[in-house]
Amino acid sequence: MSGHEFDLVLRADRAVTPEGERAVTVGVRDGRIAAVEDAGAALDGARTIDVAEDEVLLPGLVDSHVHVNEPGRTEWEGFASATRAAAAGGVTTIVDMPLNSVPPTTTAEGLRVKRGVAEGQVAVDVGFWGGAVPENSAPGATGELAALHERGVFGFKAFLSPSGVDEFGHLTPDLYRSATAAIGALGGQIIVHAEDPGLLASAPQAHGADYADFLASRPDEAEHEAIRLVIETARRTGTRSHILHLSTATALPMIEKARADGVPLTVETCPHYLTIAAEEVPAGNTSFKCCPPIRGAANRDALWRALAEGTIDCIVSDHSPSTADLKTDDFGSAWGGVAGLQVGFPAVWTEAAGRGHSLADVVAWMSAGPARVAGLPSKGALAVGSDADFAVVAPEASTTIDARTLQHKNPVSAYDGRTLKGVVRATYLRGDKVDLDKPAGRLLDRP
Repeated sequence: MSGHEFDLVLRADRAVTPEGERAVTVGVRDGRIAAVEDAGAALDGARTIDVAEDEVLLPGLVDSHVHVNEPGRTEWEGFASATRAAAAGGVTTIVDMPLNSVPPTTTAEGLRVKRGVAEGQVAVDVGFWGGAVPENSAPGATGELAALHERGVFGFKAFLSPSGVDEFGHLTPDLYRSATAAIGALGGQIIVHAEDPGLLASAPQAHGADYADFLASRPDEAEHEAIRLVIETARRTGTRSHILHLSTATALPMIEKARADGVPLTVETCPHYLTIAAEEVPAGNTSFKCCPPIRGAANRDALWRALAEGTIDCIVSDHSPSTADLKTDDFGSAWGGVAGLQVGFPAVWTEAAGRGHSLADVVAWMSAGPARVAGLPSKGALAVGSDADFAVVAPEASTTIDARTLQHKNPVSAYDGRTLKGVVRATYLRGDKVDLDKPAGRLLDRP
Protein backbone atom coordinates (compact mmCIF):
# COMPACT_ATOMS: atom_id res chain seq x y z
CA MET A 1 0.00 0.00 0.00
CA SER A 2 3.06 2.27 -0.25
CA GLY A 3 2.62 3.50 3.30
CA HIS A 4 -1.03 4.50 2.88
CA GLU A 5 -3.61 3.38 5.43
CA PHE A 6 -6.12 2.38 2.74
CA ASP A 7 -5.91 1.17 -0.86
CA LEU A 8 -8.88 3.37 -1.77
CA VAL A 9 -10.84 6.18 -0.14
CA LEU A 10 -14.25 7.23 -1.46
CA ARG A 11 -15.98 10.43 -0.39
CA ALA A 12 -19.69 10.84 -1.05
CA ASP A 13 -22.12 13.52 0.05
CA ARG A 14 -24.85 10.90 -0.34
CA ALA A 15 -24.43 7.22 0.39
CA VAL A 16 -26.86 4.50 1.44
CA THR A 17 -25.61 2.65 4.53
CA PRO A 18 -27.47 0.21 6.80
CA GLU A 19 -28.26 3.20 9.02
CA GLY A 20 -29.79 5.13 6.14
CA GLU A 21 -28.62 7.77 3.69
CA ARG A 22 -25.80 10.04 4.84
CA ALA A 23 -22.52 11.66 3.83
CA VAL A 24 -19.58 9.30 4.27
CA THR A 25 -15.89 8.72 3.79
CA VAL A 26 -15.20 5.05 3.04
CA GLY A 27 -11.85 3.31 3.37
CA VAL A 28 -11.10 0.12 1.44
CA ARG A 29 -8.32 -2.30 2.28
CA ASP A 30 -7.60 -5.63 0.55
CA GLY A 31 -10.91 -5.57 -1.29
CA ARG A 32 -13.06 -5.04 1.78
CA ILE A 33 -14.62 -2.04 3.45
CA ALA A 34 -12.33 -1.24 6.38
CA ALA A 35 -13.85 2.08 7.50
CA VAL A 36 -17.10 4.00 7.09
CA GLU A 37 -16.65 7.43 8.65
CA ASP A 38 -18.53 10.69 8.58
CA ALA A 39 -17.93 13.18 5.81
CA GLY A 40 -14.65 15.04 6.22
CA ALA A 41 -12.81 12.22 7.96
CA ALA A 42 -9.14 12.39 7.05
CA LEU A 43 -8.56 8.89 5.71
CA ASP A 44 -5.31 8.31 3.87
CA GLY A 45 -5.70 6.34 0.63
CA ALA A 46 -3.39 5.34 -2.19
CA ARG A 47 -6.32 6.32 -4.44
CA THR A 48 -9.13 8.75 -3.71
CA ILE A 49 -12.47 9.04 -5.48
CA ASP A 50 -14.89 11.91 -4.91
CA VAL A 51 -18.43 10.93 -5.86
CA ALA A 52 -20.06 13.74 -7.87
CA GLU A 53 -22.72 15.98 -6.38
CA ASP A 54 -25.50 14.45 -8.47
CA GLU A 55 -24.46 10.88 -7.64
CA VAL A 56 -25.15 8.50 -4.75
CA LEU A 57 -22.88 5.72 -3.52
CA LEU A 58 -24.74 2.43 -3.08
CA PRO A 59 -23.59 -1.04 -2.09
CA GLY A 60 -23.36 -3.20 -5.18
CA LEU A 61 -26.70 -4.75 -6.06
CA VAL A 62 -27.21 -8.49 -5.69
CA ASP A 63 -29.32 -10.50 -8.14
CA SER A 64 -29.93 -14.01 -6.88
CA HIS A 65 -32.12 -15.10 -9.82
CA VAL A 66 -30.31 -15.09 -13.16
CA HIS A 67 -30.49 -17.65 -15.98
CA VAL A 68 -27.08 -17.53 -17.64
CA ASN A 69 -27.84 -20.60 -19.81
CA GLU A 70 -24.20 -21.51 -20.49
CA PRO A 71 -23.16 -24.15 -21.49
CA GLY A 72 -25.66 -25.68 -23.88
CA ARG A 73 -27.78 -22.63 -24.71
CA THR A 74 -25.03 -20.05 -24.90
CA GLU A 75 -26.66 -18.48 -27.94
CA TRP A 76 -29.40 -17.37 -25.51
CA GLU A 77 -26.96 -15.92 -22.96
CA GLY A 78 -23.51 -16.61 -21.53
CA PHE A 79 -21.36 -15.75 -18.54
CA ALA A 80 -19.48 -13.00 -20.37
CA SER A 81 -22.57 -11.20 -21.67
CA ALA A 82 -24.71 -11.74 -18.56
CA THR A 83 -22.08 -10.43 -16.17
CA ARG A 84 -21.36 -7.43 -18.39
CA ALA A 85 -25.09 -6.65 -18.25
CA ALA A 86 -25.03 -7.06 -14.49
CA ALA A 87 -22.09 -4.68 -14.07
CA ALA A 88 -23.65 -2.12 -16.39
CA GLY A 89 -26.73 -2.22 -14.16
CA GLY A 90 -24.88 -1.78 -10.87
CA VAL A 91 -25.12 -5.47 -9.97
CA THR A 92 -21.90 -6.85 -8.49
CA THR A 93 -23.05 -10.36 -7.57
CA ILE A 94 -25.36 -12.80 -9.32
CA VAL A 95 -26.43 -16.33 -8.47
CA ASP A 96 -26.97 -18.50 -11.54
CA MET A 97 -30.00 -20.75 -11.90
CA PRO A 98 -29.44 -24.49 -12.56
CA LEU A 99 -31.35 -24.35 -15.87
CA ASN A 100 -31.45 -23.64 -18.85
CA SER A 101 -27.90 -24.83 -19.28
CA VAL A 102 -27.03 -28.24 -20.69
CA PRO A 103 -26.12 -30.06 -18.56
CA PRO A 104 -28.26 -28.56 -15.83
CA THR A 105 -26.71 -28.07 -12.39
CA THR A 106 -28.40 -31.14 -10.91
CA THR A 107 -25.25 -33.22 -10.36
CA ALA A 108 -21.78 -32.54 -9.06
CA GLU A 109 -20.49 -33.14 -12.58
CA GLY A 110 -22.94 -30.59 -13.99
CA LEU A 111 -21.66 -28.03 -11.50
CA ARG A 112 -18.05 -28.84 -12.42
CA VAL A 113 -18.81 -28.30 -16.11
CA LYS A 114 -20.60 -25.02 -15.48
CA ARG A 115 -17.85 -23.64 -13.25
CA GLY A 116 -15.31 -24.64 -15.85
CA VAL A 117 -16.92 -22.61 -18.61
CA ALA A 118 -17.57 -19.63 -16.30
CA GLU A 119 -13.98 -19.39 -15.07
CA GLY A 120 -12.20 -16.34 -16.45
CA GLN A 121 -15.32 -14.94 -18.17
CA VAL A 122 -17.16 -13.17 -15.36
CA ALA A 123 -17.16 -9.40 -14.87
CA VAL A 124 -18.89 -9.69 -11.46
CA ASP A 125 -18.99 -12.34 -8.74
CA VAL A 126 -21.07 -15.44 -9.53
CA GLY A 127 -22.55 -18.10 -7.28
CA PHE A 128 -24.57 -21.15 -8.29
CA TRP A 129 -27.86 -22.74 -7.32
CA GLY A 130 -28.25 -26.49 -7.59
CA GLY A 131 -31.37 -28.17 -8.92
CA ALA A 132 -33.82 -30.62 -7.35
CA VAL A 133 -35.32 -32.81 -10.09
CA PRO A 134 -36.99 -36.24 -10.11
CA GLU A 135 -33.67 -38.03 -10.65
CA ASN A 136 -32.10 -36.71 -7.42
CA SER A 137 -35.12 -36.18 -5.16
CA ALA A 138 -36.72 -39.57 -4.50
CA PRO A 139 -36.18 -41.19 -1.08
CA GLY A 140 -32.89 -43.05 -1.13
CA ALA A 141 -31.71 -41.27 -4.30
CA THR A 142 -30.66 -37.89 -2.91
CA GLY A 143 -26.90 -38.41 -3.01
CA GLU A 144 -26.39 -35.80 -5.73
CA LEU A 145 -28.13 -33.21 -3.57
CA ALA A 146 -25.61 -33.91 -0.83
CA ALA A 147 -22.73 -33.77 -3.32
CA LEU A 148 -23.87 -30.41 -4.69
CA HIS A 149 -24.32 -29.03 -1.20
CA GLU A 150 -20.82 -30.17 -0.26
CA ARG A 151 -19.44 -28.41 -3.35
CA GLY A 152 -20.87 -25.07 -2.36
CA VAL A 153 -24.17 -24.43 -4.15
CA PHE A 154 -26.31 -21.84 -2.39
CA GLY A 155 -29.44 -23.98 -2.35
CA PHE A 156 -31.67 -26.01 -4.63
CA LYS A 157 -34.27 -24.92 -7.15
CA ALA A 158 -37.36 -27.00 -7.77
CA PHE A 159 -40.26 -26.63 -10.19
CA LEU A 160 -43.74 -27.76 -9.17
CA SER A 161 -44.93 -27.50 -12.80
CA PRO A 162 -43.13 -28.16 -16.11
CA SER A 163 -40.02 -25.99 -16.44
CA GLY A 164 -40.17 -25.58 -20.22
CA VAL A 165 -37.03 -27.66 -20.85
CA ASP A 166 -36.98 -31.46 -20.92
CA GLU A 167 -33.71 -31.88 -19.02
CA PHE A 168 -35.06 -30.21 -15.86
CA GLY A 169 -38.14 -32.09 -14.75
CA HIS A 170 -40.66 -30.86 -12.19
CA LEU A 171 -41.41 -32.49 -8.85
CA THR A 172 -44.68 -34.10 -7.88
CA PRO A 173 -45.91 -33.18 -4.39
CA ASP A 174 -44.43 -36.40 -2.97
CA LEU A 175 -41.06 -35.83 -4.65
CA TYR A 176 -41.12 -32.21 -3.48
CA ARG A 177 -41.66 -33.34 0.11
CA SER A 178 -38.82 -35.86 -0.21
CA ALA A 179 -36.41 -33.29 -1.68
CA THR A 180 -37.32 -30.69 0.92
CA ALA A 181 -36.71 -33.11 3.78
CA ALA A 182 -33.35 -34.17 2.32
CA ILE A 183 -32.25 -30.58 1.76
CA GLY A 184 -33.31 -29.64 5.27
CA ALA A 185 -31.23 -32.49 6.68
CA LEU A 186 -28.22 -30.97 4.91
CA GLY A 187 -28.97 -27.57 6.45
CA GLY A 188 -29.79 -26.28 2.99
CA GLN A 189 -32.46 -24.15 1.36
CA ILE A 190 -35.01 -24.98 -1.32
CA ILE A 191 -36.19 -22.30 -3.75
CA VAL A 192 -39.39 -22.96 -5.63
CA HIS A 193 -41.12 -22.11 -8.89
CA ALA A 194 -44.61 -22.45 -7.48
CA GLU A 195 -47.41 -23.10 -9.97
CA ASP A 196 -49.81 -26.04 -9.70
CA PRO A 197 -49.62 -28.24 -12.84
CA GLY A 198 -53.16 -29.55 -12.55
CA LEU A 199 -54.67 -26.08 -12.42
CA LEU A 200 -52.46 -24.98 -15.33
CA ALA A 201 -53.60 -27.98 -17.37
CA SER A 202 -57.28 -27.27 -16.69
CA ALA A 203 -57.01 -23.56 -17.57
CA PRO A 204 -57.77 -22.39 -21.12
CA GLN A 205 -54.62 -22.77 -23.17
CA ALA A 206 -52.94 -19.65 -24.55
CA HIS A 207 -52.71 -19.00 -28.25
CA GLY A 208 -52.27 -16.00 -30.49
CA ALA A 209 -51.38 -12.39 -29.84
CA ASP A 210 -53.89 -11.48 -27.12
CA TYR A 211 -52.15 -11.11 -23.75
CA ALA A 212 -55.44 -11.59 -21.90
CA ASP A 213 -55.61 -15.15 -23.24
CA PHE A 214 -52.11 -15.88 -21.94
CA LEU A 215 -52.94 -14.37 -18.55
CA ALA A 216 -56.02 -16.60 -18.29
CA SER A 217 -53.82 -19.64 -18.98
CA ARG A 218 -51.71 -18.98 -15.84
CA PRO A 219 -54.39 -18.19 -13.24
CA ASP A 220 -53.68 -16.79 -9.78
CA GLU A 221 -55.10 -19.98 -8.30
CA ALA A 222 -52.30 -22.10 -9.80
CA GLU A 223 -49.67 -20.00 -8.10
CA HIS A 224 -51.70 -19.75 -4.90
CA GLU A 225 -52.18 -23.51 -4.51
CA ALA A 226 -48.55 -24.37 -5.20
CA ILE A 227 -47.45 -21.83 -2.60
CA ARG A 228 -49.79 -23.57 -0.15
CA LEU A 229 -47.80 -26.79 -0.72
CA VAL A 230 -44.50 -24.95 -0.14
CA ILE A 231 -45.79 -23.50 3.12
CA GLU A 232 -47.22 -26.79 4.39
CA THR A 233 -43.97 -28.60 3.60
CA ALA A 234 -41.80 -25.95 5.21
CA ARG A 235 -44.02 -26.00 8.28
CA ARG A 236 -43.67 -29.77 8.58
CA THR A 237 -39.95 -30.13 7.78
CA GLY A 238 -38.52 -26.86 9.08
CA THR A 239 -36.48 -26.55 5.86
CA ARG A 240 -35.69 -23.00 4.75
CA SER A 241 -37.96 -22.40 1.77
CA HIS A 242 -38.02 -19.52 -0.69
CA ILE A 243 -40.82 -18.62 -3.09
CA LEU A 244 -39.45 -17.47 -6.41
CA HIS A 245 -40.89 -14.64 -8.54
CA LEU A 246 -44.15 -14.09 -6.67
CA SER A 247 -46.61 -12.54 -9.09
CA THR A 248 -49.99 -13.02 -7.42
CA ALA A 249 -51.15 -10.95 -4.47
CA THR A 250 -53.78 -13.57 -3.60
CA ALA A 251 -51.13 -15.62 -1.78
CA LEU A 252 -50.00 -12.77 0.47
CA PRO A 253 -52.37 -13.46 3.40
CA MET A 254 -51.23 -17.08 3.79
CA ILE A 255 -47.59 -16.03 3.39
CA GLU A 256 -48.07 -13.45 6.15
CA LYS A 257 -49.67 -16.03 8.43
CA ALA A 258 -46.96 -18.60 7.79
CA ARG A 259 -44.23 -16.11 8.60
CA ALA A 260 -46.06 -14.96 11.72
CA ASP A 261 -46.20 -18.62 12.77
CA GLY A 262 -42.42 -18.90 12.40
CA VAL A 263 -42.37 -20.95 9.20
CA PRO A 264 -38.87 -20.48 7.64
CA LEU A 265 -40.18 -18.82 4.50
CA THR A 266 -38.83 -16.01 2.30
CA VAL A 267 -40.30 -14.46 -0.82
CA GLU A 268 -39.05 -12.56 -3.85
CA THR A 269 -40.71 -10.64 -6.64
CA CYS A 270 -39.36 -9.10 -9.82
CA PRO A 271 -39.12 -5.67 -11.47
CA HIS A 272 -41.52 -6.59 -14.25
CA TYR A 273 -44.28 -7.46 -11.77
CA LEU A 274 -43.77 -4.12 -10.02
CA THR A 275 -43.38 -1.81 -13.00
CA ILE A 276 -45.63 -3.26 -15.73
CA ALA A 277 -49.35 -4.11 -15.62
CA ALA A 278 -51.20 -6.61 -17.77
CA GLU A 279 -53.35 -3.81 -19.13
CA GLU A 280 -50.23 -2.23 -20.68
CA VAL A 281 -48.88 -5.27 -22.56
CA PRO A 282 -49.14 -4.71 -26.33
CA ALA A 283 -50.74 -7.39 -28.47
CA GLY A 284 -48.18 -9.83 -29.81
CA ASN A 285 -45.25 -8.39 -27.82
CA THR A 286 -43.95 -11.53 -26.18
CA SER A 287 -40.94 -9.78 -24.67
CA PHE A 288 -43.45 -9.38 -21.79
CA LYS A 289 -44.21 -13.11 -21.54
CA CYS A 290 -43.01 -14.83 -18.38
CA CYS A 291 -44.26 -17.50 -16.00
CA PRO A 292 -45.91 -16.77 -13.67
CA PRO A 293 -47.30 -13.86 -15.66
CA ILE A 294 -47.39 -10.10 -15.25
CA ARG A 295 -50.81 -9.46 -13.71
CA GLY A 296 -53.12 -6.45 -13.41
CA ALA A 297 -52.52 -2.99 -11.96
CA ALA A 298 -54.42 -3.66 -8.71
CA ASN A 299 -52.29 -6.76 -8.14
CA ARG A 300 -49.16 -4.68 -8.78
CA ASP A 301 -50.24 -2.19 -6.11
CA ALA A 302 -50.71 -5.02 -3.63
CA LEU A 303 -47.18 -6.31 -4.29
CA TRP A 304 -45.80 -2.83 -3.54
CA ARG A 305 -47.70 -2.77 -0.25
CA ALA A 306 -46.28 -6.18 0.65
CA LEU A 307 -42.76 -4.93 -0.05
CA ALA A 308 -43.31 -1.90 2.16
CA GLU A 309 -44.66 -4.12 4.95
CA GLY A 310 -41.80 -6.64 4.69
CA THR A 311 -43.90 -9.58 3.53
CA ILE A 312 -41.78 -9.74 0.36
CA ASP A 313 -38.06 -9.90 1.13
CA CYS A 314 -36.39 -8.85 -2.08
CA ILE A 315 -36.54 -7.90 -5.74
CA VAL A 316 -34.52 -9.90 -8.30
CA SER A 317 -34.57 -9.94 -12.08
CA ASP A 318 -35.41 -13.54 -13.05
CA HIS A 319 -33.35 -12.63 -16.12
CA SER A 320 -34.43 -15.35 -18.55
CA PRO A 321 -33.42 -14.39 -22.10
CA SER A 322 -33.60 -16.30 -25.34
CA THR A 323 -32.77 -15.71 -28.96
CA ALA A 324 -35.06 -13.23 -30.69
CA ASP A 325 -36.57 -15.87 -32.99
CA LEU A 326 -38.10 -17.64 -29.98
CA LYS A 327 -40.02 -14.48 -29.08
CA THR A 328 -42.67 -14.91 -31.75
CA ASP A 329 -45.91 -12.90 -31.66
CA ASP A 330 -47.84 -15.92 -30.31
CA PHE A 331 -48.14 -15.90 -26.51
CA GLY A 332 -48.88 -19.60 -26.56
CA SER A 333 -45.71 -20.77 -28.31
CA ALA A 334 -43.16 -18.01 -27.58
CA TRP A 335 -40.42 -18.63 -25.04
CA GLY A 336 -41.39 -17.24 -21.64
CA GLY A 337 -38.88 -15.01 -19.90
CA VAL A 338 -38.10 -11.34 -19.35
CA ALA A 339 -34.53 -10.16 -19.97
CA GLY A 340 -34.10 -7.47 -17.32
CA LEU A 341 -30.76 -7.86 -15.57
CA GLN A 342 -29.24 -4.56 -16.68
CA VAL A 343 -32.35 -2.42 -16.25
CA GLY A 344 -33.67 -3.71 -12.93
CA PHE A 345 -32.41 -0.79 -10.86
CA PRO A 346 -33.74 2.07 -13.01
CA ALA A 347 -37.05 0.26 -13.56
CA VAL A 348 -37.61 -0.27 -9.85
CA TRP A 349 -36.28 3.13 -8.81
CA THR A 350 -38.50 4.95 -11.30
CA GLU A 351 -41.61 3.26 -9.92
CA ALA A 352 -40.46 3.33 -6.28
CA ALA A 353 -39.71 7.05 -6.35
CA GLY A 354 -43.12 7.72 -7.85
CA ARG A 355 -44.68 5.85 -4.93
CA GLY A 356 -42.73 7.77 -2.29
CA HIS A 357 -40.04 5.21 -1.54
CA SER A 358 -36.39 6.08 -0.96
CA LEU A 359 -33.10 4.84 -2.37
CA ALA A 360 -32.56 3.17 0.99
CA ASP A 361 -35.72 1.13 0.37
CA VAL A 362 -34.47 0.07 -3.05
CA VAL A 363 -31.10 -0.96 -1.58
CA ALA A 364 -32.89 -3.01 1.06
CA TRP A 365 -34.88 -4.81 -1.63
CA MET A 366 -32.21 -5.17 -4.34
CA SER A 367 -28.97 -5.52 -2.38
CA ALA A 368 -29.34 -6.43 1.28
CA GLY A 369 -32.45 -8.58 0.74
CA PRO A 370 -31.13 -10.89 -1.99
CA ALA A 371 -27.79 -11.20 -0.17
CA ARG A 372 -29.59 -12.29 2.99
CA VAL A 373 -31.87 -14.76 1.18
CA ALA A 374 -29.06 -16.36 -0.83
CA GLY A 375 -26.66 -16.45 2.12
CA LEU A 376 -23.99 -13.93 1.08
CA PRO A 377 -22.90 -12.28 4.33
CA SER A 378 -20.10 -10.24 2.75
CA LYS A 379 -22.42 -8.69 0.15
CA GLY A 380 -25.27 -6.22 0.18
CA ALA A 381 -24.16 -3.52 2.62
CA LEU A 382 -21.98 -0.46 2.70
CA ALA A 383 -20.54 -1.50 6.06
CA VAL A 384 -17.22 -2.42 7.64
CA GLY A 385 -16.30 -6.01 6.80
CA SER A 386 -18.34 -6.20 3.62
CA ASP A 387 -16.77 -6.63 0.21
CA ALA A 388 -15.96 -3.24 -1.33
CA ASP A 389 -18.62 -3.61 -4.03
CA PHE A 390 -20.27 -0.33 -5.02
CA ALA A 391 -22.63 1.18 -7.56
CA VAL A 392 -22.38 4.89 -8.23
CA VAL A 393 -25.76 6.09 -9.50
CA ALA A 394 -27.26 9.38 -10.64
CA PRO A 395 -30.79 8.99 -9.27
CA GLU A 396 -32.30 12.02 -11.02
CA ALA A 397 -30.73 11.39 -14.43
CA SER A 398 -32.83 9.50 -16.95
CA THR A 399 -32.28 7.36 -20.00
CA THR A 400 -34.43 5.80 -22.70
CA ILE A 401 -33.85 2.07 -22.98
CA ASP A 402 -32.75 0.77 -26.36
CA ALA A 403 -32.66 -3.03 -26.36
CA ARG A 404 -29.98 -2.98 -29.07
CA THR A 405 -27.50 -1.27 -26.74
CA LEU A 406 -27.98 -3.47 -23.67
CA GLN A 407 -25.13 -5.79 -22.74
CA HIS A 408 -27.09 -9.05 -22.66
CA LYS A 409 -26.70 -11.18 -25.73
CA ASN A 410 -30.00 -10.78 -27.61
CA PRO A 411 -31.68 -7.41 -28.31
CA VAL A 412 -35.01 -8.22 -26.66
CA SER A 413 -36.35 -6.25 -23.69
CA ALA A 414 -39.77 -5.53 -22.21
CA TYR A 415 -38.34 -2.10 -21.33
CA ASP A 416 -37.39 -1.17 -24.89
CA GLY A 417 -38.39 2.45 -25.50
CA ARG A 418 -39.17 3.22 -21.86
CA THR A 419 -37.62 6.28 -20.27
CA LEU A 420 -36.38 5.36 -16.80
CA LYS A 421 -34.90 7.38 -13.97
CA GLY A 422 -31.61 6.38 -12.35
CA VAL A 423 -28.40 5.99 -14.34
CA VAL A 424 -25.56 3.74 -13.17
CA ARG A 425 -22.38 5.74 -13.72
CA ALA A 426 -19.80 3.27 -12.35
CA THR A 427 -19.60 -0.15 -10.70
CA TYR A 428 -16.80 -1.29 -8.36
CA LEU A 429 -15.91 -4.84 -7.41
CA ARG A 430 -13.69 -5.25 -4.32
CA GLY A 431 -12.57 -1.64 -4.69
CA ASP A 432 -11.68 -1.77 -8.39
CA LYS A 433 -13.79 -0.16 -11.09
CA VAL A 434 -15.28 -2.84 -13.30
CA ASP A 435 -13.82 -2.91 -16.81
CA LEU A 436 -16.26 -4.80 -19.03
CA ASP A 437 -13.38 -5.83 -21.31
CA LYS A 438 -11.27 -7.25 -18.45
CA PRO A 439 -13.41 -9.65 -16.42
CA ALA A 440 -12.21 -9.84 -12.82
CA GLY A 441 -15.16 -11.47 -11.04
CA ARG A 442 -14.85 -14.55 -8.87
CA LEU A 443 -16.81 -17.78 -8.66
CA LEU A 444 -18.36 -18.03 -5.22
CA ASP A 445 -19.07 -20.97 -2.95
CA ARG A 446 -21.66 -20.94 -0.19
CA PRO A 447 -19.89 -19.53 2.90
